[in-house]
Amino acid sequence: MITRSATARYEGMGKTGKGWVSTQSGVLQDQRYGFNTRFENEPGTNPEELIAAAHAGCFTMALSFGLAKEGVEDGTLETEALVKLEQDGAGFTVTRSDLKLRASVPGIDDARLRELAEDAKKNCPISKLLKAEMNLEVEIASAAEA
Repeated sequence: MITRSATARYEGMGKTGKGWVSTQSGVLQDQRYGFNTRFENEPGTNPEELIAAAHAGCFTMALSFGLAKEGVEDGTLETEALVKLEQDGAGFTVTRSDLKLRASVPGIDDARLRELAEDAKKNCPISKLLKAEMNLEVEIASAAEA
């Protein structure tokens, strides 16, 4: 089994507090987060942005492996994940993660690509982790655009 880790530190409380998040790999090292980066778009990160990055990356990798099993060797997959945070009583809830895939994959039928994308959405590990509603939008580039 693989275990990955991240750490978060928060100094001060509530809106005036400041936080830092780091990842095991060092890709994020004391990256700033807090109320202002979460709710007011100040520079820094926030948990929802990190979930969106994880979901987009996981889904896209799962789809690439699904395509490889079909014998596809070339192409480009670009995914945007939109994670929505909504008020839930006195707190907040992540209510959905919507994936927008733009795919340019020669040599595979569009319908089969959509089937593989739906399977990746359903079965990538981050999709399985999330309890939020998830949707998938697929845009396939024509051969002329590739």
